[in-house]
Amino acid sequence: MKKFLLLTLLGLNTLTSFSQSFYDMNTIQTIEISFSQTNWDYLLDTATQGSETYLMAQWVKINGVQFDSAGVKYKGNSTYNASQVKNPFHIALDEFIEQDYQGYTDIKLSNAAKDPSFAREVLSYNILRQYMHAPLSNYAKVYVNGAYIGLYVSSESVSKKFVNNHFYSKNNAFFKCNPPAGAGPGTSGTPNLVYLGTDSTLYYARYEMNSDHGWKELIALCDTLSTNMNNIEKILDVDKALWMIAFDNTLVNLDSYIGGFTQNYYLYRDHNGRFNPVVWDLNESFGTFSSTGTSMLSSTTAKQQMTPTLHISDANWPLVQKLLAVPMYKRMYIAHMRTILAENFGNGSYLTTAQSLQTLIGTAVNTDVNKFFTYSQFTSNLTTDVASGMTNAPGLSNLMNGRNTWLNTQALFTATYPTISSISTSSANPALNSNVTITADVTNSNSNGVYLGYRYSLYDPFQRILMYDDGAHNDGAASDGTFGVDLPVNASYIHYYIYSENNNAGMFSPQRAEYEYYTLLATIPTISAGQVVINEILATNTTISDQSGQNDDWIELYNNSSNYISLKDAYLSDSQTSPLKWQFPDNATIAPNSYLIIWADKDTTQSGLHANFKLSGTGEKLIFSYANGTIVDSVTFGTQPSDISYQRCPNGTGPFATGAPTYNAFNCVVGITENENSGSIRLFPNPANNIIQLESENEFDNIRIYNVIGHIVYSSLNNKGRTKQIDISSIPDGIYFLHTDQSKGIKLIIQH
Repeated sequence: MKKFLLLTLLGLNTLTSFSQSFYDMNTIQTIEISFSQTNWDYLLDTATQGSETYLMAQWVKINGVQFDSAGVKYKGNSTYNASQVKNPFHIALDEFIEQDYQGYTDIKLSNAAKDPSFAREVLSYNILRQYMHAPLSNYAKVYVNGAYIGLYVSSESVSKKFVNNHFYSKNNAFFKCNPPAGAGPGTSGTPNLVYLGTDSTLYYARYEMNSDHGWKELIALCDTLSTNMNNIEKILDVDKALWMIAFDNTLVNLDSYIGGFTQNYYLYRDHNGRFNPVVWDLNESFGTFSSTGTSMLSSTTAKQQMTPTLHISDANWPLVQKLLAVPMYKRMYIAHMRTILAENFGNGSYLTTAQSLQTLIGTAVNTDVNKFFTYSQFTSNLTTDVASGMTNAPGLSNLMNGRNTWLNTQALFTATYPTISSISTSSANPALNSNVTITADVTNSNSNGVYLGYRYSLYDPFQRILMYDDGAHNDGAASDGTFGVDLPVNASYIHYYIYSENNNAGMFSPQRAEYEYYTLLATIPTISAGQVVINEILATNTTISDQSGQNDDWIELYNNSSNYISLKDAYLSDSQTSPLKWQFPDNATIAPNSYLIIWADKDTTQSGLHANFKLSGTGEKLIFSYANGTIVDSVTFGTQPSDISYQRCPNGTGPFATGAPTYNAFNCVVGITENENSGSIRLFPNPANNIIQLESENEFDNIRIYNVIGHIVYSSLNNKGRTKQIDISSIPDGIYFLHTDQSKGIKLIIQH
């Protein structure tokens, strides 16, 4: 059993290297801006008050590396003021020329106008990244035309690059949840996720759309929160939402969803159709912002004692009201708060980190003549309250030591919670297509209150199933405190965690789940020749679209066996001299007697299987192999006319011939729903919205629907009949393939 942080498991070496360089928390960056115009400040002010266009800089230097013609503008709402020298900056390196620094193009620089300590934003992101996807953050000294403007906080932009790195796609619905005109006194509409009806124009003043589409999806989220909580996990990553509000409440971060303006977060809809929240703008965390939206917490004592269930009954905060009305979610939420408290504030580690940050930046702050507070206030604000404009910036330790003490005296936190120990698996490395038992010793739990959360792929949501202490699930004797459950090993790894609850409290193991989890690695045999074959190739495609609506080249594999087969460590390539061009993801599998499509479009940023090469319409060789030189299958094809594929006849075993494409379906058969032994089966309507109907001349039994990467999204087993109605309303838009005992790979298009 191994435990990984999500990013560690991904092996995103690029992110790791970035975090140790441009966003290394222990290093101050140097950013220099050169404008040809001497009135650059006036020009930036004018742009901010008008169209918010970028002013072209002669160059921007980052740690001595020069970028010509970068875009620069002021940013911010309450921290920007035309009369001050030190305004927040947004630098777009690629606004006029395609260029980047270590992969980053957008640089967001905050001026610490609300934070005497200079530690709030960097420290808060550092805490948050333990529990959910969040920006990197550190410091930068900024110079303009040779003059030192001051020390800034530099935080990673929540951009399409960010969501692609964290959620493995970038073209889905994406919203910045801040009023486009800015929030402030008199703001009438905030991005609080209240359902306003189906007219998208009613949402325009509340949310800023960062994608080409998405209003329908955002409205569906608001509607689901309002009227259909039973389906909320299909449209929202509930665990991330619980971590977000737990973090905001624990750190008294009220310039957030739980505060007066319900803002400063992003929502990105992943390829599973679920919105993922991302917290943004933490310069007023640790109690600097005082408005809850229903009251003003004017004193530090009031902030120390802010209720952990703030807005639990307030309809204007549906994300809190609706989620915490579900008893399990409320117990999970408090469990997350307990974890944040124990790991950061109960042990004092937050203050040690804050002191280290102040030691690092002390000289840069002292020489910053444009800072908004004195150097004495900078050093004292770690412990002592400092007046900040019309409000108060509590001393960090004054606020959080008191808050930690007060919260831990509240009934929600003193309740006896379950303990989870001795987690084990029946095999350390189970064989693919076997079953594995996962067990744990649990005390202080309800008998039906122990759950296993699991998934077979990093790209998929966790599923939650009950564990049992009944003596019938390889769990030892009944009622002995050991809970167990069996899982099929259908992929090269399984991510899992355990959650347990009683009537009053819940507990996770690992406690940072779902962001952190245990990993069970399967034993993966290499693929034998003939087990999985290259089944069909289309190199000139104008009619079949991928999930992004693009008509790209595609390669179809077919599994001739009756078992799941892992493609871990296997490669595809169109070059004999470079046979290891594209490696399958570690958890790519192909289902029994099923198809798998790989898009050969040279666009690995898309979700699903997209190879880093394209096929040649004039012909070439395709190789399916391992790094040791073992070739599983290879095919040489000639010139392909448009929309004529090269396919095995008969399917899966025969020699190749040209013909009309049979994408993800049986080759060389007229009518993909025919089967020589079982008559025919009809599927309608297709494309479909919420319901599909199956009709057959003979009885069918098992029905499965697969997505384009071979994962089952629907199954109905041991349910014989000649007709079947299937509810597909919870399956995201896309291309799928329906399999029964009679037919393989009926293409199904879902368009809600």
